[in-house]
Amino acid sequence: MSTVLTKTSKSTQKCMTELEIRKLEFAHFCKTILDNPYIPNKPTIKQMEFLLLKDKEALYGGAAGGKSDALLMAALQYVHVPDYAAILFRRTYKDLSMPGALMDRAHNWLDTTDAHWKEATKQWIFPSGATLNFAYLATENDKYNYQGPEFQFVGFDELTQFEESQYRYLFSRLRRLQGSKVPIRARVSSNPGGRGHDWVKRRFLDEGEEKGRIFVPATLEDNPHLDKEEYEHSLMELDPVTRKQLREGDWEVRADGNKFKRHWFEVVNDFPTDSRKIRYWDLAATEPKPGKDPDWTAGALLAEKDGIYYIANITRTRATPKSVEELIRQTAEIDGIEVTIHMEQEPGSSGVNTIDHYRRRVLKGFAFYGDKVSGSKEVRANPLSSAAEAGNVKLVRGAWINDFLDEIVGFPNEAAHDDMVDAVSGSFTKLHEIAEQRFAVRPAISGRKRG
Repeated sequence: MSTVLTKTSKSTQKCMTELEIRKLEFAHFCKTILDNPYIPNKPTIKQMEFLLLKDKEALYGGAAGGKSDALLMAALQYVHVPDYAAILFRRTYKDLSMPGALMDRAHNWLDTTDAHWKEATKQWIFPSGATLNFAYLATENDKYNYQGPEFQFVGFDELTQFEESQYRYLFSRLRRLQGSKVPIRARVSSNPGGRGHDWVKRRFLDEGEEKGRIFVPATLEDNPHLDKEEYEHSLMELDPVTRKQLREGDWEVRADGNKFKRHWFEVVNDFPTDSRKIRYWDLAATEPKPGKDPDWTAGALLAEKDGIYYIANITRTRATPKSVEELIRQTAEIDGIEVTIHMEQEPGSSGVNTIDHYRRRVLKGFAFYGDKVSGSKEVRANPLSSAAEAGNVKLVRGAWINDFLDEIVGFPNEAAHDDMVDAVSGSFTKLHEIAEQRFAVRPAISGRKRG
């Protein structure tokens, strides 16, 4: 009997402990959100889920509606704490200040409170001494304007409009004084799509909880304050891909660029053995470092026979110059001596020196040429685009194909990188020149024979 009572007692004690914890959590939520005089709106269920998170890093969104409110609520949670500092970012000042955007929304919430607005610094100051700051990162170097300040909250609205290096740099500004109980948090919101779609998806959806990064998806139905019928009507004016991203928060659907479509590229098992082959290198890599997303060195091997072009292989790396040289030499050995090698030559003496170095040292014994290019990357890709649309560009099955297709269908609008596109365009141009020369010579030879 005593054993049973003991077990019951322990069970009751455990239940009471969990109950007390829940009470404390609810009291904390009431203080920081429901009873917060600076937050006039009551959160939706999804917003509440986002606001209750204890994790350091979290993304709210996936579909349009309610994201900016959730971000502003999160930033205001601890303004009753002395010296608490929060900052909210948009990509441009226009994005920050336009009607209905974060800064305008904050004025609607705070103008009638005892918080004080400083126009010169775009900052709200609260009686506790806490601050809420608004800022933008129009260029890569703008992030260095925040080398000194420390924040307990850093927020990004529409994160896919930013570079990963900007986000990671500002993420490093999260600090707090020893003994402070205010959590340090990075909170972001975003729809799918945009220039940063790939890295945001990778960070919060693919790596996600495994790395302690929480994604709280919200659909149109999760925002009861939105006029759904009117919003649905507005969405019908958009293209199907953007509509799916905004309506359903679909991170898998991708917007193609205006140059290439996936279905243009047939995947084949091999290419003709008597094809003409060229390997073209786009030498544009630096060694990756924390907070950086450098371009890649990419080398594309193309084969051509009877006007059909085969992308046989793409090799790429981000490494030290020595490692890049070793990879290029090794790739040449694998391709074989019969494959002509070309490399884009950068302007000026440095470009000349690089090509000379590769010719004399790295690729000595191979047919190697520098290529002085002109025109924009987009213009140089036009002939490849035309050939692909006509069904004249095939992909030889390999592990590189998915990465290549993701890059090329986003080119030039949505692609984070274009190194593989540059390398393939270079190879295609060189092979096309050879083919044109071959067809131009044949009539001349035939004419001499007839004479």
